[in-house]
Order: sequence, then C-alpha cells, then structure tokens
Amino acid sequence: MAATTSPVLADSPLPYGLPDFASISDDDFLPAYDIALAEHRAEVEAIADSTQAPTFDNTVAALEASGRSLARVNGIFFNLEGPDSNPQRAKIAQVLAVRLTEHANAIALNPALFARIAELYERRAELDLDEAQTRLLEQRYRDAIRSGAALDEAGQEQMREISARLATLTTDFGQHLLDDTNDSAVHFEDAADLDGLSPSEIAAAARAAADAGRDGYLVALELPTSQATVAKLTDPAARRRVFDASAVRCARGNAHDTRESILEIVRLRARRAALLGYANHAEYVIAEETAPSPQSVADLLARLGAAAMKAADDELARLAALAGGPLGAADVTYWLAADQRARAAGSAESIDIDGFADYCELDTVITDGVFAAAGRLYGLSFAERDDLAGYHPDVRVWEVSRNGTGIGLFLGDYFARPSKRGGAWMNNIVDQSRQLGTAPIVVNVLNLTRPEPGRPCLLSLDQLTTLFHEFGHAIHGLLSAVDYVSQSGTSVPRDFVEFPSQVNEMWALHPEVVAGYARHHLTGEPAPAELIDAVRGATGTESAHSTVEYLAAAALDLAWHRLAEDEIPDDVLEFERRALSDAGLATDLIPPRYRSTYFNHVFGGGYSSAYYSYIWSEILDAETEQWFLAGGGLRPELGAAFAEAVLSRGDSVDPVAAHAAMIGHSARIEPLLLRRGLA
Repeated sequence: MAATTSPVLADSPLPYGLPDFASISDDDFLPAYDIALAEHRAEVEAIADSTQAPTFDNTVAALEASGRSLARVNGIFFNLEGPDSNPQRAKIAQVLAVRLTEHANAIALNPALFARIAELYERRAELDLDEAQTRLLEQRYRDAIRSGAALDEAGQEQMREISARLATLTTDFGQHLLDDTNDSAVHFEDAADLDGLSPSEIAAAARAAADAGRDGYLVALELPTSQATVAKLTDPAARRRVFDASAVRCARGNAHDTRESILEIVRLRARRAALLGYANHAEYVIAEETAPSPQSVADLLARLGAAAMKAADDELARLAALAGGPLGAADVTYWLAADQRARAAGSAESIDIDGFADYCELDTVITDGVFAAAGRLYGLSFAERDDLAGYHPDVRVWEVSRNGTGIGLFLGDYFARPSKRGGAWMNNIVDQSRQLGTAPIVVNVLNLTRPEPGRPCLLSLDQLTTLFHEFGHAIHGLLSAVDYVSQSGTSVPRDFVEFPSQVNEMWALHPEVVAGYARHHLTGEPAPAELIDAVRGATGTESAHSTVEYLAAAALDLAWHRLAEDEIPDDVLEFERRALSDAGLATDLIPPRYRSTYFNHVFGGGYSSAYYSYIWSEILDAETEQWFLAGGGLRPELGAAFAEAVLSRGDSVDPVAAHAAMIGHSARIEPLLLRRGLA
C-alpha cells in the first residue's frame, strides 16, 4: 500500500512503464528508498528463512524476482543523477552510496541465504538446469563469496566497512570531478583568441560566459585530457591554456583535489582483495572477466605499447616537420588534425575533411544513419513519441519496434549542460526480462555543444563515431531476450561489454549508411565522393597518438590496482610518472587519456582494473568487422546472426564462446594490429 502513495514507486500508466518524471520531485526519492529497501529486505528474508528445501526456483529465481521496487527507484534516480545533477541529488547520491552498499552486504552476507545458495551450487550438476540457469546459480555463489560470505565474523565486518567507505569515496570522486571541470572552464576576453573554432562553438562559449555572469567567452572542458578545442585553436597560447587547464584538474590543491581520495580508494581495494585471498584488486576484478589474468592483460598492453610508441615517434617527427619546429603537448592534436587532413586529401589545400561536418547534421544522422543501419541489420524501426517526456526537456523519446512489434523505448539526451557529467554513456531505466515481463527502456547520453537557436548541430568525426558507439550499447540492451534480469543486455563481463558498441562504429562511414545521411545541412546535396573517400582515408587507421594515450591510461589503471596494501605510495603524481615509465609509455607529448586525478572510469565508475577492456573488446570487434565485410556488409541475415549469437543473449551464455561459434574460430589479434597500424 505504501508504494502506491509514492510517485516514484507507483505503477506508471505510460507505455513500457516509462516513469512519469513530471510527477516526481527530488523530495520523493529518499522516502521511496525507505519503502523499496524495506520491501526488498522482507522478500530476501522470506527466501532465506524458508522451511522448504532449496531449489533453483524458490531460491535463485526468487531472488531474481525480488527487489522490483528498488530496481524501479534506482532506474529513475541514477538516470537523473548522472546527466542532470543538482545539489540535492548530489546529497541524495552520497546518502545512497552507503545505504545501498549496506543493503547489498546484508543480502550477500545473510548466512541462511548463503547456505541455500551454496547447497544448490554443490548439487548443480544434479539439478537439470539449462545453461542460463547454471550460469546464474554460479554467479550468485561467486558474488556471495566475493562479498565475504565465507569469511569469519571479523572478516565480514571489515568487508562491510570497506565497501561502505569505498561507496562514499567513489561517489565523492565523481562529484569533485564534475565541479572542478566546471570550475576549470577557460575564460577568453577576445574572440580572436578562439580562431579555428566554428561560429557555433564560439557562440556556445559566449553563451557559457553569459550564463556564468562574465563577459567574453568561456571554453568548457571535456572529460579526457585531449580537448577537441585544442585540435582546432590556431593560437598556440590559447591551446596551451585549454590543455593545461584540462591536465591539472583535481590536482590543484583546492576543495576538489582528489589525490588523497585516490590513495584511500586504492588502499581499501587492496585490503578487500587480500581479505578474499587475492594478491591485489586487479586479480580480484579480472577473475570475473574474460581475460585470463592481470598478467595476460599486462602482456597485451606491453605488446601493443612497444609498437605504438615506435609509431608515435614517427608520427611526432612528421608533425614537428609539418609545424616547422618543436612541439609542446598542447600542439600535438592540432598538428595531428592538420596532418590527417593533408594525408587524406593529398595536400593541405585540396580537401578539408573538417568540412564533412557540414554533411553530418545531428537529426539526419540519427534518423537516416544510426536508425537506418539498425533497421537494415536488425529489422528495427523508431517512431518518435512527442507525447512522452524524458527526465529533462532535452531528452527525446522513441518507441522501438522489431519487424512491426514494439520492443521498448529509446531515449536520447545529446547536449552538454553544467549539470551533466562529462563523457558519453548508455544506461537502462528498465531492463528486459521474460521472468518479470519487462521490456527495455534504454538511454544514450552525449555531451554535444548545443547550437544557437535555429542553427543545426553539426557533428565532428569523433562525435559521429561516439553517436554510433553509444547506440551499439543501446542495441545490446534493446535486443536483449533473456529470462533473468541480471543476465540482461549489457550485463556481461566488463571486457566484453564494449564489443557490440565498437562493432556498431563500423557502420558510421559504411558506403550504404553514409549515403543515407551525409547531406549538406543547407542545400541537401549529398557529400562529394572525394570528400567521403578523404574522410575514410583519415579515419581508416587509428593515430599513434590515440593508441598511446589510451594504452597509457589502461596501464595506469592496472598499475594502481596491482599494488598490495603495503605498496601504496604517498605521491599520486610521482607514482603515475613511474608507472608510465615502467610500462614504456612515458612521453611528455602524449599524456594518458585520463590522468589519475580525473580518471572517473576507475575511481568514480565501474572500470577499476578494467579500462583495458576497450582494447580487449576491440580484438573481438576487429574480427567481427572482417566477418561482416566478408559476408557482404550491411545484410539482414548477418545482423540476425549477430543478434541471435551475441546481442540477444546477454550473460545467459558464455559470450566469448558464442562469438567464436558465430565467426567459426577464436578471435585473433592480427585484425586489431592492422586497424591500429601496428602490424
């Protein structure tokens, strides 16, 4: 009865259970959590205290069906807190960080529940379970063990304290980064300093300054070290100002400095790993991934790093020659962009590939590019629902159908705002589950510069790729067809989850796809063939700079998390310098994609010891691209096979084995080396 009085928990009358966001205020969330947490505790206690002998249905499947109110409020709140934070939501998130962790611990460490799960686990070969059920039972058992269920009382108490403190620290890390990134926006007084930016980018900088109560122009920072504006600004001094502001975030000795938090996070993670019998946090994490061990990851990074650094030396020498003199770190991406234009077109004057943005208007790319490719491959169609509202006025809602049958909703939230954390991501408001009868509601979040009223949003090549990438995650969620919610969609190992999204990037410049969307935003004329060829030439191989900055971040993540507790350093920046040197990836001209102090993926998000997953997944992606191309490319039968083998299965099957069965062999590294120019 209490749930019906909460606007957060009340059944939604909207299609697919889309929350009625307009009826929910921030004041509603904590009371809703009070109800949902109590309800879930009662459900779990009833399962744990049952007098019936444990079976898969009355224990494992019953746990899957429990906590629906909690899942609902989580799906709403955390889809607000990331893309549209405010002081009240930030405070609620801090409270929930501890409450939700304590709640999860109470379930994982419930001795009666663990006894039932352990008994089923020991008898799993006798239970006549299918593959999905077996995987679910084994996962539940491992989750309990990894939460400390097999430890003595003192060990379990330590686990509770560690996990609660980590929840607070990682939540605070993300908020400090958002605040310091906003505070670090670079102010310019003269528009001449912004030469190289487009008129819409300059207008956005003027609008940002006005919103902050300042004259002139305010250039906002993006999440990574490299900034898109730095690659465009013609004034070296302006480039240095933006680059330097990016590289010192959360290390300026102010209230948002994250260095002490990082040391405590790493120390607590190492202590937890030791309690559970692991050598370090990386071993603890990678035990649940598709990679065999931290050393196998380190070996891959070392192999790629050596080749990438050699390629980077050649690339930097070429850029210095093009610039006519020595480069600073703030100059590299600027001259890299100039070099790519020149190499793609044959000379710096003949074709400007930056002009491709004039043919990449956001709405057209979404409808006639992203959606069209998904329609061709997977039989999906998208109908915009102007009658449905998202969580913010910027959010657009589409109903998704497959072969004429509605399967869920897709929400797009594309424009940057101060309340939105940086980067781009996919999330679910509702997960698909046949057991629960739920269809997916999937969100894509980007941080595109909002155009002036009446002007189009034109996408750079990087933004175009990001749009297709994040929609690959969305497809993974939308096409999910599993019984159990914890195996749904993107609920796969972290070093597999990026694979479907990376595959979807291949369609961004595929001839059949680009022909559909690449039309001039003013004239409607299709992009010239020579321009498209030049763009493909510029993007066909990753730059050495891009590879090195990614590998450096992945190596940094692994270095932090292979430390034992007694090896934690005192100086974050000195450890970072030493770790990059030890990995053979130290270069002043190419800093890591994320330095430690603003590495939100690993200190504020779920990628600790797993940032390597992008390159690990790319091995599968590069092989799959070759499989698609060998089969004829954008063909429905190939899309159907990919959906059946990978996208629909989530974690109900071994995802790597399913991929190998689809392409006919285990993935090899050679296609990745060729793509990265490292063969």
